Amino acid sequence: MNHKPPALKKGDTVGVIAPASPPDPEKLKTALLFLEELGLQVKIGEALKNQHGYLAGRDEERLSDLHEMFKDQNVKAVLCACGGFGTGRIAQDIDYDIIRSNPKIFWGYSDITYLHTAINQNTGLITFHGPMLSSDIGREDVDPLTKASYHQLFEETECTYTEDISPLKVLTLGKAEGRLAGGNLSLLTATLGTPFEIDTKGKLLFIEDVDEEPYQIDRMLNHLKMAGKFEDAAGILVCDFHNCVPVKREKSLTLEQVIEDYITKAGKPALMGFKIGHCSPSIAVPVGAHAVMDTAAKTLTIEAGISKGARLI
Repeated sequence: MNHKPPALKKGDTVGVIAPASPPDPEKLKTALLFLEELGLQVKIGEALKNQHGYLAGRDEERLSDLHEMFKDQNVKAVLCACGGFGTGRIAQDIDYDIIRSNPKIFWGYSDITYLHTAINQNTGLITFHGPMLSSDIGREDVDPLTKASYHQLFEETECTYTEDISPLKVLTLGKAEGRLAGGNLSLLTATLGTPFEIDTKGKLLFIEDVDEEPYQIDRMLNHLKMAGKFEDAAGILVCDFHNCVPVKREKSLTLEQVIEDYITKAGKPALMGFKIGHCSPSIAVPVGAHAVMDTAAKTLTIEAGISKGARLI
């Protein structure tokens, strides 16, 4: 059974960590000002000050930040500064009892997908696949809808995605419902064969990625197909695949052709075009929350990912 974390209210403290790569310092400063504008106080993780190659500190340092933020009773949400690389390195060492005993909002995307899957499947906690502080909120040209996604942390309201946000293409007609599961395609594929393998049975699977060529998308979708993940799913949401174009090969299948070969042929209700992922705007969705997708109406309706929401004033 999945559990909703408590909503935030004005004056709450949120913890900011970097469980993967280090953030851009200047963009993070801009993002922290945004959090203050929302009426939040901020506690910074120790690993944000460190760097170990492409990682924000060594594994034990990033793991310690995650544990400490969940244990700290003054911290009401744990927000990831950015993605990058490395969350899979700490997944097996996480003390999931700490998270289970201290349920709170957990927020991020991209490489954070590995942690969404691990946390949700090990604790039942609903987490948020949402725009990052450094790489999204810290941009000069951040879209207002990207910022508005953060209101989901305060408001216990149902979210409906329609073509008012972005054009949606029907891949396979039908209506499907189930709990949301998914995230970055590369990271979902990386979970296969591990203790954190993505479970799609009866769920609405959403996928997104960035900077992967069509042949790489093909390989990963084929992997998910052979692992039975499309067959198990109730429905499929194809989200943003930013800059996923041919580069190395002069002749290539298009991204649309690859999607047709795997998603459309899977025969499950499917829509394409959601602005979820490495895109602008970047819309947050609660992983593990119940959702209904109607391809004929081109709508996705998602229950609130938090409980006892406080209205943001």
